[in-house]
Amino acid sequence: MSFQLSDLVIDSATETGRVVDAMREQVLGRLKKRGVVLGLSGGIDSSVCAALAVKAFGSEKVCAIAMPERDSADESLALAELVARVLAVPLVVEAIGPALDALGCYRRQTEAIREVFPGYGEGWRCKVVLPSVLDSDRISVSRLVVESPDGERTEARMSAKAYLGLIAATNLKQRVRKLVEYTHADRMNFAVIGTPNRLEYDQGFFVKQGDGAADVKPIAHLYKTQVYALAAHLGVPESVCQRPPTTDTFSLPQGQDEFYFALPYAAMDACLYALNHGIPPAEVGAVLGLSEVQILRVYRDIERKRVATRYLHEGPLLVQAVNEVG
Repeated sequence: MSFQLSDLVIDSATETGRVVDAMREQVLGRLKKRGVVLGLSGGIDSSVCAALAVKAFGSEKVCAIAMPERDSADESLALAELVARVLAVPLVVEAIGPALDALGCYRRQTEAIREVFPGYGEGWRCKVVLPSVLDSDRISVSRLVVESPDGERTEARMSAKAYLGLIAATNLKQRVRKLVEYTHADRMNFAVIGTPNRLEYDQGFFVKQGDGAADVKPIAHLYKTQVYALAAHLGVPESVCQRPPTTDTFSLPQGQDEFYFALPYAAMDACLYALNHGIPPAEVGAVLGLSEVQILRVYRDIERKRVATRYLHEGPLLVQAVNEVG
């Protein structure tokens, strides 16, 4: 098989129609709900899902919610407001910072960071990064980057305790956002849309019972580059399409590729697609300008993440099946 990036190209109009039909059947037919709720982050995935939802149900049956907090990027809310205006969708703004503060999110983050950097405090910023898998076969270990108020950055490896504490505290953000979404869904008898693309869904780049919780996930089968193609077809604002993919979770700006994925999204799409279709690493490397060994490392990283995050896709485990409820 001869691999090329054009293998991922889709007919955006046809795919839009297919997704819209599926959403209508799932939400109105199977779930018996009147419309949909989704968190609108100002990113490409949630914007495409919102545009698809408007096509499926009409703008009056779509409730978009922006949920900024202390560490949200300044442009996130502005872009969410722009998308809502373009789609003529009402936007509910629920600032979740006070709830996160009350739950101890920020305090717990600081406590975990101080196990590595004792001087971390007011005015400091942070993010978590992974080293590239391209240069080593060793399992990547997350590192903590902090920036002092005067702009000096320092990086260090975290202990397991510090890492787990920091991630657990940070995951509160996704879980509180989902709580807000389901609260609005309940009051309107709407379903909740989840916005992961195929990279995120396959590789477990979501929080269980956080952004991983949803009634419908309409783009989970689409590679990230295909989501961008739908965005162009659906008229998503150019400023959203040009925004680099970000976690928008930590106080320092952070790309998804430095936090979780082995490569930028276009190259990750190519590798994931190639692995799924049994394409030899040498062919993929020739297209991406990487060596066969480097593509093999990316393949291994994909498989490792699938194994490590498989539990995220699991429902509650029962001792015995309760057949009466399926």
